[in-house]
Amino acid sequence: MANPEQIPEEFEAYKVKHAPPTVYFIPEFITEAEEENLLQQVYKAPKPKWTQLSGRRLQNWGGLPHPKGMLAEKLPDWLLRYTEKISGLGAFGGKNANHVLVNEYRPEEGIMPHEDGPLYHPTVTTITLGSHTLLDFYRPIDETQTEVPQTEESRYVLSLLLQRRSLLIVQDEMYMHYLHGIKGVAMDTLTERVANLSVAGGQQWCAVESAVGAALLHPD
Repeated sequence: MANPEQIPEEFEAYKVKHAPPTVYFIPEFITEAEEENLLQQVYKAPKPKWTQLSGRRLQNWGGLPHPKGMLAEKLPDWLLRYTEKISGLGAFGGKNANHVLVNEYRPEEGIMPHEDGPLYHPTVTTITLGSHTLLDFYRPIDETQTEVPQTEESRYVLSLLLQRRSLLIVQDEMYMHYLHGIKGVAMDTLTERVANLSVAGGQQWCAVESAVGAALLHPD
C-alpha cells in the first residue's frame, strides 16, 4: 500500500482534511500550455484508440490489465512525462505508474459509482483537462443491512471538485473502501458536501463542458 508519508512534506498543505484518508488536491499542477498540448495529443490519437462506453469514451494506454498479468505496452512520451512526474512525488510508494486511462465526459455523461478493483496499486491519480468535474464518493452497499433501502443518495459521502489542470491523488482508505462516480448532468451544484471547496473555489452553479481526466494506475 502507498504510504502517504512518502509524499513530500511540502504537499501536506494540499491534503483534503474534510475527507477520509487519504486525498491530495493540487490546483494548477500543470500550465495552460501543458494542458493544451495534452488535449492536442489526446485528440490526435487514432480513432481505433477510442473505446465508446455508455456515458463516456476512453483511451487505454500502457496495456490491458488482466488477473493473470498485464501485457505491458510502452507509454508514449507525452504521457510518460507526467507518469514520471507524479510517480516522483511518491504517490505510488516508490514505484512508477505504468498505466493510463484517458476518460472523456461530455455534458450529461458520467459513470455509475464503482471501484477500480484489486488489479491496481491502491492509489489513483488524475489530471483534469478541458473543464472541471465533480467526483462523488459513496459507501458500498452493506450486504448485512436489509431493513432499510440503501439508495445511492443514502450512501453518498462527499464530492471533490476537480478543476482544470489540477492533480488529484486518492489512496488508502478513500481508495479501497469507497466507490466513486460522476453524475451525468449538464450543470453541477456546489454545496458544503464538496470537501475541497475552500481550496478549489468555484461558484454555486458551474456549466460542465467536455472533461478529460488521465488516471495513472499501477498494478499491484
